[in-house]
Amino acid sequence: MNRESFVMGVAGVLLGLLGGWIIGSQQGVSRPAAPAPVQQQAAAPAGQAQPAAPALDENRVAQLKTEADRDPRNAAARAQLGNLYFDSERFDEAARWYSAALDVDPRAVEVSTDLGIAYYYTNQPDKALAQFEKSLAINPTHSKTLLNVGVVRAWGKQDLDGAARAWERVIEVAPRSEEAARAKQGLEGIRAAHPDAGRGGATKPQGPSN
Repeated sequence: MNRESFVMGVAGVLLGLLGGWIIGSQQGVSRPAAPAPVQQQAAAPAGQAQPAAPALDENRVAQLKTEADRDPRNAAARAQLGNLYFDSERFDEAARWYSAALDVDPRAVEVSTDLGIAYYYTNQPDKALAQFEKSLAINPTHSKTLLNVGVVRAWGKQDLDGAARAWERVIEVAPRSEEAARAKQGLEGIRAAHPDAGRGGATKPQGPSN
């Protein structure tokens, strides 16, 4: 998914810095940021095809489903199924399996955050933020969750103040982490266009440019 194709009104600064920033917690790998609502998407250049989603490993899916069916308390198999579907960009199915894993282990903060990411990929930013709040209730200093809160607030809610506050919190709780480095870049990008973001104003990006 090409975040460069999404037009938002921060003079391109925020997108350039934050593209590909949604962070998957369960496997500890970077995952691309979720698609914006359809009305925020720009048409792809003529003749340029969108990259295909990675193929689903059907054999591994079958194996994990067998394990999950055999043991109703196997949260790990359910979370791994969520990861497989997520990485194949089948986000509704990913969300279903992450939810199933959380039914077994409701305090699995990484799975909870990945569920929130899956919600955002299906254009449900409010649901994503609500799920991130559940993650933070388990671990208030979970830096990957906090970073993702900022991304969803910036892109899904056009709330640059909220994004800035989330990223400031990342820097506070994990100052030497990769997430903090990204949060600093995000803050620089926001404040290049909106210097008062996160400092008491009600800042939102401008509408898409014509």
